[in-house]
Formats: sequence, C-alpha cells, structure tokens
Amino acid sequence: MAEHIEELGEKLTRVRESIGQVIFGQQEVVDQTLITLLAGGHALLIGVPGLAKTRLVETLGAVFGLEDKRVQCTPDLMPADILGSEVLEESESGRRAFRFIPGPVFCQLLMADEINRASPRTQSALLQAMQEHRITVAGHGHDLPRPFHVLATQNPLEQEGTYPLPEAQLDRFLLEIDVSYPELEAERRILLETTGPEQADAQAVMNAEELMEVQRLVRRVPVGESVVEAILAIVRNGRPVTSDLEEVRSQVAWGPGPRASQALMLAVRARALIDGRFSPSVEDVVHLAGPVLRHRMALSFAARADGVTLDHIIAHLTAPYG
Repeated sequence: MAEHIEELGEKLTRVRESIGQVIFGQQEVVDQTLITLLAGGHALLIGVPGLAKTRLVETLGAVFGLEDKRVQCTPDLMPADILGSEVLEESESGRRAFRFIPGPVFCQLLMADEINRASPRTQSALLQAMQEHRITVAGHGHDLPRPFHVLATQNPLEQEGTYPLPEAQLDRFLLEIDVSYPELEAERRILLETTGPEQADAQAVMNAEELMEVQRLVRRVPVGESVVEAILAIVRNGRPVTSDLEEVRSQVAWGPGPRASQALMLAVRARALIDGRFSPSVEDVVHLAGPVLRHRMALSFAARADGVTLDHIIAHLTAPYG
C-alpha cells in the first residue's frame, strides 16, 4: 500500500501541474475539487460569474480522461432534458416500439451550471443519479457510467428566479466549495495568458480506471482513533439536540446527519493522499470541517438576524482541535 501511495503522489503532482497550466491560482479550490473526485463524491461550487468554474470542470475531465458534459440550468429545464426520454419509433415492418434516448447525465463528469435556477422537479431528477448512480425513466432503470460525478455551480449574488436546493439534495454533495476572487499575481497571469493568440490546454494524466482504483485506495487508508473521535465530536456537537455548546443549541436550527461524518472521513483520507501522507490527521478534520458541514447545517432565524454565520459556528466546533 505504501508503494501505491508513493506512486499516486507522483501522479497527483502531475495532475496539479497539468491543471495549473489552465487554472491560475485558486489552489485551495483545485485541491478541494480533487478531494471530491478522489473520494468518489460530488461538489457544489459557489462563486460569482467569471471565476473559471466551468473551465475547471472541463480541465478536470481532460486531466482524468473523463467524458464530461454540461447542463445550463434554467427555470424551464425539464427532467427529461437531463435524464433522457423515451420516443416512439416505427420500424420498416410497421412495428412500433419505444426507444430510450440518453440525456447528458450519461457521462462521467456532469457540470450542472447554476443548479439553483432549475425548478425543484428538475433538481430532484439528479437525486437518484447522485446517490445510486442510476436513473429510472418510465419504470425502467438505467445504470450510469462509472465513475460518475456531479460538479454543480451556484451564483450567490442573484437570487431572483432561483429555487434553493432542498436539504436532501444538499446532503448529496460531499463538499461545498467557495470560489473566491483570484489573488493579484494570479489575476495578472490570467490577464496575460488568456488574451493572447494561444491558450494552454491541460494534458491527460490519468484515466477513468485509474481514478476508480484511487477511489478504492482512499477507502483503505488507515484512520487513527484520534481522527475518528474528532470527526464524531465535531459532527455530533453540530446538532442542537446533542451538542455541548450553548452557541449551537441556541443558534442552530438543524445540524448535520451521519452522512456528514461519512463525508468528512472520506475527505480527510483523500486529503492525506494528495499530500503524500499514509493516514489523515486531526488537522485535516479541522481544515475540511467547513466545506463538509456548511451546507448540512442551518441557522435559526434569530441567529441570522443577529448576523451569526455558519463559519462562526463551525469555528466553535473545531476550536478544541485547532
């Protein structure tokens, strides 16, 4: 296993270098997205337009050799526009039969752009796909390609005409990744390298089979008892009914469920592998608590009125381990 981890570390170094030829700066965003893919999960990227979220998804598809597709979510988008539909066809003999035409969800890396602009009915079309990696159309099940990942984006500014994602769907995302503005030097490089006659393209480093092998390796990474206890303590303290913290009991309406613990366990293992370590540490738990918990908790009305944020609450949860 040590040999596999060392070999993986070299490949992931090349993956980062290949992504860095196209995506400038945003190293934390890139790392968290890589953690999502290595852990076999889905990610929700939140940021204003123009921060290369779409470009990042395309680049990841190229680097990992995945078939990627993009869906632009709008209020009039229907479930069949994502899943596919059955059409009635007539053969040369005159016999009629239904034939299933797959939708864009039949890929390995699906980008759902501005997912909160789709109606709740269309949003729910992705629930089964994200959890079970299969869909049901007209009573017939269809398996999706492996691996299958959804990278969805949201614009935090314009909320008119949007449909907030239900809690059940938010819980399907392994991480919520905040995409912020680039730093000065990164933006300078963007300015110089993306407005010239030629633009660099990412090179393939791995393929789908190798990615799935890494995902299996992530689940074999040993986890120390201190890390397990930290995950349990942080997640359980985030629930008002079981929390020891007065801030949580008075300011949190509902807290994270067991899927948050599972997500945090997989994410810290993947982060350890990316850094070339053989097992995760408590520092990994603290570092990833925000992206794992932020979309799995909700503040009370009184807390929001007082200007309390979820980041403030999560800082209290992780303070004993910081």
